[in-house]
Amino acid sequence: MEITFDRTVKLTGVLLLLAAISQAVYTILYVAAPEIDRSPIWSFEALLFALMAALAGSALVQAKTAILGWSAIAMSAVLNVVQVGIGLTQFGPFREIAEANPELAPLAGSIVAYSFFGYNAAKVLLGLAALVFGMAKLNQGSKLLGGLTFLVGAVAMFSNAVVMGFGLSMSTSGGGVMPSGASGVAATVLLALCLLTQPKGD
Repeated sequence: MEITFDRTVKLTGVLLLLAAISQAVYTILYVAAPEIDRSPIWSFEALLFALMAALAGSALVQAKTAILGWSAIAMSAVLNVVQVGIGLTQFGPFREIAEANPELAPLAGSIVAYSFFGYNAAKVLLGLAALVFGMAKLNQGSKLLGGLTFLVGAVAMFSNAVVMGFGLSMSTSGGGVMPSGASGVAATVLLALCLLTQPKGD
């Protein structure tokens, strides 16, 4: 089967939707059942983001419009592969080191903070992509989807940029309630819908 540009667009939309669902499931398990091993979800996401990087990169060199949006999706996927990889390979060993040597706890904390920095940077880029494709939808006459995607994308960009600037402590303050993660997932869902409903050849 030939992977045409239109199929690449739709497949990227499907992967974005799966990423949003996966992150929502991870968050629910983290809150409701923290004892459950969530590493299989990270492994699934690592594969998902690797494929997304390839597909978005392919679309980037074929697209005639929304070039910035495709670049943002591709770069966010690369960042997500890195941050998920850090979680899978570094969190466990550094946690064990910190438990055995409490004076090294700040080092373990810095690894977690670095991973979340990449997570938020990826969400900034997905917010940017949502802005670009939301504007494209507005130009196509889809006022509701386009306007909502544009607005949520702007919120995701701003909130995640703020968390990047202030660090991990801000994302866990106030009872753990921050709009950065939620807005990023919402922007991802809306971005996916924009791609899945994109007219053929655009």
